[in-house]
Amino acid sequence: MSDNELGTFLRTCREAVTPAEVGLPTGPRRRTPGLRRSEVATLAGVSVEYLARLEQGRDRHPSPQVMGALADALRLSMEERLHLRRLEKATTGDPCCPTPSVPSRSVRPTVRTLIERLEPTPAVLFNRLSDVLAYTSGYERIMRPIGLLDDERPNLIRFLFTDERARAAYPEWDQVADELVASLRAESMLADPHAVGFADELTVMAGAPFADRMSVVPRLPRHSGVASLTHPEAGAVRLSYETLTLPDTDGQRLVVHLPADEASTAALDRLNGRRPGGLRAVTG
Repeated sequence: MSDNELGTFLRTCREAVTPAEVGLPTGPRRRTPGLRRSEVATLAGVSVEYLARLEQGRDRHPSPQVMGALADALRLSMEERLHLRRLEKATTGDPCCPTPSVPSRSVRPTVRTLIERLEPTPAVLFNRLSDVLAYTSGYERIMRPIGLLDDERPNLIRFLFTDERARAAYPEWDQVADELVASLRAESMLADPHAVGFADELTVMAGAPFADRMSVVPRLPRHSGVASLTHPEAGAVRLSYETLTLPDTDGQRLVVHLPADEASTAALDRLNGRRPGGLRAVTG
């Protein structure tokens, strides 16, 4: 993981904002993607030199006022502002950001009961390193034939990058890989020795497909969308998913899947014992 996640995130956000979005003219000679550093500095009321030091990691102690002004200038969403604050805390060694504990593998009884109540919906609980902690039988019927649950302690990221069956199961493998690495980087700060150790392990085991994604500009993961699977028994399945972050559980997240179309609904009904109507397709 980079030791300049804050600066890299600021630069990425700057390059993602167009001049038109902040009321600046666009000219044919612009070579910089997004906004120039000088333009953001003017909008935020800071010097170009100071913004350069932040982006390059030479200044690691920005004030809350500067962070707020930059967030306004870059038109950051609330989620992006929260991520910016987390990066700033980790960079400055804020005592409010204690040394991360070992990723939890325990599941609260109420959470386990909630997961049971979701049957036959495919749902799974992950910790911040994407270890599989608990799941419904609906999820097991989908993922066990694919191979994810073969390991005694299954991990979705490790499976995706180190098991050849994953590329056959995910027709949009590159997109899924991008999302999982983004999730790892968002949930585990650069000071997290457990995340660093896990990343080092996968860099050796998976090589460039993982290492290259870890070295590029970080971004926030999506918490909802549609994932495609090629199932050995059900065939092509499209699943809409929603990610729910649980409070006070060390980065645990519950991912719930629903069929994205009628064909996927029928496929999941077959997997669940041919009970038509057990799940309904997500429609607009």
